[in-house]
Amino acid sequence: MVTRGTENNLDPAVTPQQSEPSLGVLFTEMTDQVSVLLRREVELARVETQETISTAIKSATSMIAGGVIAYAGLIVLLMGIAYGLASVIPLWVSTLLVGAITLIVGGLILMAGRRAMEEVNLVPEKTIKSVQNNVDMIKEKVQ
Repeated sequence: MVTRGTENNLDPAVTPQQSEPSLGVLFTEMTDQVSVLLRREVELARVETQETISTAIKSATSMIAGGVIAYAGLIVLLMGIAYGLASVIPLWVSTLLVGAITLIVGGLILMAGRRAMEEVNLVPEKTIKSVQNNVDMIKEKVQ
């Protein structure tokens, strides 16, 4: 068995006089590590972007659902007005009440979806912070 630092050392990166790897080996290792690091950063950005898109789709779906319900409420409300003008009977009161409630529910859903959409941040902040930390670490190691 050959150990590091002995005269019988077969590692071309380590000369018999020195026990530390050569500059070329260190540079190769650093290049390999930076390559792995960049691949991981790209994967992190991809995952973070997928999560953001998923949140945006859920918010948009909520807004669409709220809009559809509010539209249905408007139709019912208009029907109630039409029934009320046609004849003065309790039916128009019930249609106005149903229409008003439908509009309120639809409006609340629409506002909730809008609020959720405003909170969506399309910038992959975790990835940016991680990349900045890695750049700082690499700068430190190079110096």
